[in-house]
Amino acid sequence: MNQEKRQLIFEKLSTEIPEPTTELNYNSAFELLIAVVLSAQATDKGVNKATEKLFAVANTPEAILDLGEDGLKHYIKTIGLFNSKAKNIILLCQRLIDQHNSAVPERRHELEALAGVGRKTANVVLNTAFGQSTIAVDTHIFRVSNRTRLAPGKTVLEVEKKLTRFTPRQFLKDAHHLLILHGRYTCIARKPRCSACVIEELCEFKEKIYT
Repeated sequence: MNQEKRQLIFEKLSTEIPEPTTELNYNSAFELLIAVVLSAQATDKGVNKATEKLFAVANTPEAILDLGEDGLKHYIKTIGLFNSKAKNIILLCQRLIDQHNSAVPERRHELEALAGVGRKTANVVLNTAFGQSTIAVDTHIFRVSNRTRLAPGKTVLEVEKKLTRFTPRQFLKDAHHLLILHGRYTCIARKPRCSACVIEELCEFKEKIYT
């Protein structure tokens, strides 16, 4: 795929999705961090349902530590892998207090040093909370990038590096959410909605489905 086509793809996606942002509910960088950690192998809808109650009683590192691991589990028990996530969040909160004055750090290596935070989670926080031009490659972005041939790659990191390199500069900050939302609602896994796709003519997927 050439750069002219990539430019057109992002222009069309940004017109179709004028306000690209996360569907996780949050009111601070800390709330976003916790929500993203909880969202691994879980739906945003399920996470929002749990954090609505959790954040009403504990939305700071100190408040979550006061809940304790068992208290935290009470609020997140409907989310997959809640036992390990509760343990990681408690460790994460303690580290934020001890090393970052309870604030969420704005540098990747410091985020990735937190329990339960990998490269993808760090990229989400850097992009969504702090406006950095990072791209967190989840299953949706990986699928869209390979299916359309926008940035094909065999690994998540390969796709991330290609997207970072080839995404037109003016769309780099929003590319993460543009591609996630496109993958979540249009370029879906089992049966892509090609007939309703704004980039159908630009997409290089050879097995398009029209219904």
